[in-house]
Amino acid sequence: MQFKTLAIAASSAAAVSAQTPIGQTFGVLSIASGTKLQYAGWSASSRGIFNYGPAQDASCDKGAKEEYATFHLNDKSELFLFNNGQNPPQQLYVDRSGMGQGIMGYTTGVEPTPRNAERTGFSIENGHLQFDGNDFQACPGYADGAYKIWVAGATNPGGNSNCTAVAARVQTISEPVGCLYQQQ
Repeated sequence: MQFKTLAIAASSAAAVSAQTPIGQTFGVLSIASGTKLQYAGWSASSRGIFNYGPAQDASCDKGAKEEYATFHLNDKSELFLFNNGQNPPQQLYVDRSGMGQGIMGYTTGVEPTPRNAERTGFSIENGHLQFDGNDFQACPGYADGAYKIWVAGATNPGGNSNCTAVAARVQTISEPVGCLYQQQ
């Protein structure tokens, strides 16, 4: 994956396309000016999406070690972790109910989502990933300084405090590496 190069390009104010075509692979960078989250890449681990998260421990094509997650969006507004067409697919969901408070995670294969979770509603608008028109927030307090990504809305989602609003800048990846991301 060329994500490190993309992060450098983003930090040097490279132009971002207004739309990433459906099905194209991309990485996501958090945008939160003046914070340590500015240009932090999104990773996938333990069924969650993180900035500065735990090691992905993903099983990737050709034994590659990927530091950041690669995503793709389909024409049904469903978001997947890129696995190069292999089974099982890993699909993202959001639970905006009172119980979920905007939690975002992923399932593997035919595994069901948590009750009240939604799989559709992801879109890319003006170069930024959104869910049902909402941006995201990164909440600290996880192992090793990780920030878990939640959909914006709840003030202290899941009992977390000191969350930071982030825009999710999409960075196209032209040579993606397929991975099966950690499921525990």
